[in-house]
Amino acid sequence: MSILLEVCVDSSAGLTAAINGGADRVELCSALELGGLTPTSGLIGQAAVAPIPIYAMIRPRPGNFVVTEADIDAMLREIDVVRNTGLAGVVFGANLANGELDYTTLQRLMRQCQGLGVTLHRAFDLVPDLDEAVTMAVELGFERILTSGRSLTALAGIDDLEKTFELAAGRIKIMPGSGINIGNANVLLDRIPFGEIHSSCAAPLAPVSEAAMRLGFEAASQKQTSVDLVRALKNYCLSRYA
Repeated sequence: MSILLEVCVDSSAGLTAAINGGADRVELCSALELGGLTPTSGLIGQAAVAPIPIYAMIRPRPGNFVVTEADIDAMLREIDVVRNTGLAGVVFGANLANGELDYTTLQRLMRQCQGLGVTLHRAFDLVPDLDEAVTMAVELGFERILTSGRSLTALAGIDDLEKTFELAAGRIKIMPGSGINIGNANVLLDRIPFGEIHSSCAAPLAPVSEAAMRLGFEAASQKQTSVDLVRALKNYCLSRYA
């Protein structure tokens, strides 16, 4: 038995690094600096031939997860694109204005996901009631919940992560994410026996073009998936129960 490692990426280079580093699954996005948006059709096409399962983020815009009818229409279309391309699954979420999961919208989206695996993303981290939210996720048929324990990082949210894991009681997978790396994964796993973890495995990337940065096309602070960091975290996952 080993711990499954999911790596989130938002570029062709990141996808290659995740695969070559030994990731078990990839969450495919664009704009990770915004928390991850729906990947481009070109990146989805590149991921279609990957040797590991790829789950595509379904999030048509940045900001909160209170969706409009136009947002829902875009998400339904994006789910169809992912299915037609042959990827393994999708990742999405939706909230009401008070933070509760938007059960009605999520039910509509789930009906569009026939044949796809589905992860509930960190919209879960906005919910006011963990028990209610876990029950909803189970009833809706999600495979797993990606969560940081309603905190900025998984380590900061470790108490809520433990509660969520206990509430799930094996009915749904709980996958911690946000800020997990080779230096701190043991802290989480020593306390909670997760079967999956989620990480960007990213390293700082120096800007390439001063002119592009000056004009706002390139950020001064960038990160890129590191094959070495993926490999190190995967090796740790393999050795955890060896």
